[in-house]
Amino acid sequence: MSTVQHDVDTVRPPRVEEVADGVFAYVQPDGTWWINNTGFIVGRRGVISVDACATVRRTRAYLDAIAGVTAQAVRTLINTHHHGDHTFGNHLFRGATIVGHEATRQGIADWGEPRSAPFWTDVEWGDVVLEPPFLTYTDGVTMWSDDMRAEVRHVGGPAHTTNDSIVWLPEQRLLFSGDVLFNGGTPFVVQGSVAGTIQVLEEVVKPLGAATIVPGHGAVAGPELVDRVLGYLRFVQAAAVAGHSSGLTPLETARELDLGEYGELLDSERIVGNLHRAYAELEPGPLGRPIDVVAALGDMVAYNGGKPLTCMA
Repeated sequence: MSTVQHDVDTVRPPRVEEVADGVFAYVQPDGTWWINNTGFIVGRRGVISVDACATVRRTRAYLDAIAGVTAQAVRTLINTHHHGDHTFGNHLFRGATIVGHEATRQGIADWGEPRSAPFWTDVEWGDVVLEPPFLTYTDGVTMWSDDMRAEVRHVGGPAHTTNDSIVWLPEQRLLFSGDVLFNGGTPFVVQGSVAGTIQVLEEVVKPLGAATIVPGHGAVAGPELVDRVLGYLRFVQAAAVAGHSSGLTPLETARELDLGEYGELLDSERIVGNLHRAYAELEPGPLGRPIDVVAALGDMVAYNGGKPLTCMA
């Protein structure tokens, strides 16, 4: 049997944070491309995990971190959406029931196996086997860890993707937001909706009154994170209106745009993909409808000086 190296070449190593009694966030700095957060709930008879990681190495490190907290096995794995940084490691949760939205199952199949080129620098994914959820829902499902209630809810419309779910622990006022929220990184909605994310944050997330938020990427935060993300999304909408009315393409608009305070966010090249989505929403049609994601990613590479986007997963 070969020895698996669990070291991760990022700014800082992943960390486990107990965010409520028996509830843990697994935070992977610095939350950039394909480097996500997960979390887990420990009960007397097993563990519930919120998401997997992108690579075999990172997912095994996450499973080791869980084992360092409890001897209980992971019995249930929730996928908050289909993107590979949250699902490529599913197959390593041996014996766990994998739960997700119906469209998450289809989204994993549509995305297919991991690939780096031509949009990202090379990543050592490991021997990934696609393992989509096999227990699916349309609106939501309630999980229980002993007497702790965890409500898994589809957000009701397109946001980061078209199949986002959140995990809400009402008694703890604790939210696992998936990628509906980023902290310190640029939000990314090219496969979802700018307007839809604003609606979800205003009508679904804010009313929860979460005291603690574990975002899909970045440090654990408080409720102030919601308004920060809303500010960015409204900035994108305004830029799209101005650029479109001037006859500029999304890439041209991005190149002329002063990101201001949002220039400090990681992965600022996502502005281009977000503008592609915002431009589409200036035309009639349903939110979240397919757009040319390959063209959007290509423009992001062009904005990045023609270099593949840096990924340290």
